[in-house]
Amino acid sequence: MALKTKLLLIVLDGLPWRNWRRYMGNLEGWVQSGAAQVWRMRSVLPSTSASCYASIHTGVAPQAHGILSNEVVFRVERPDIFSEVSKAGGKTGAVTHSFWSAFFNRAPFDFVRDIEYDEPDGPIHHGRFHTMTGYNLINQMTPSDADLFATLTMLTQRFGIDYGILHTCTLDSMGHRFGHDCAEMDKALFTIDAQLAAFLPRWLEAGYEVIVTADHGQTDRGHHGGHDELQQDFALYYFGPAKGPRPDALLDQLQLAPTVLKRLGVKVPATMKAKPFLT
Repeated sequence: MALKTKLLLIVLDGLPWRNWRRYMGNLEGWVQSGAAQVWRMRSVLPSTSASCYASIHTGVAPQAHGILSNEVVFRVERPDIFSEVSKAGGKTGAVTHSFWSAFFNRAPFDFVRDIEYDEPDGPIHHGRFHTMTGYNLINQMTPSDADLFATLTMLTQRFGIDYGILHTCTLDSMGHRFGHDCAEMDKALFTIDAQLAAFLPRWLEAGYEVIVTADHGQTDRGHHGGHDELQQDFALYYFGPAKGPRPDALLDQLQLAPTVLKRLGVKVPATMKAKPFLT
């Protein structure tokens, strides 16, 4: 079954609104040229990574899906983007941290079985995952973002996925180590912006709509999880023909899942009660 369109969701973990708009020169250049739209989005609480991942894909709050910290990981029993696209006959792909596989395919994550899979029944049809096992402030265990962008591009070309998600922890890990107001972070933002720019035009030329966003923000001391703008607020850039709200609108993270499904032409499940922001 052909879906209405194809869409890629790019999640750059742990990047506050302020630094998106200051340092992501390629993304901001596309906004200035009229090729992209940008809004501020606010994460759920807690603004913890795993909690946000589950809310991004289910459209429900952590208090409903149950992922309340990074320490408790289980298969989330709620309709999500993967499950609904798969049921509608679309092909899904993921290039992400292993938490996404555990939440939306099966748990616990098995290093050998689940690090890479192609499963015709889905809900994640084509998965390529990393675990960051052994992560600490000195050895961050993050893959190269260029490799991740290339892997997602491979899934689009080899398998013709209709919906794909890419998630990278590079900036979150850098933020935990250095904070978000330092020369090291300036360089990290410059690098990932340039690496993303090398691939994003290829995705657009292949017919994909693209959303680039974060899961949460982060403070200048490298913290998130709590309730303030630096921890919760981030940017969302949209490349595509749909109309969005006023530029000064504040979006809710729970709007993301129903918006993605609506763009794909997939029925939004009753559990996703937030209003889509693209029309």
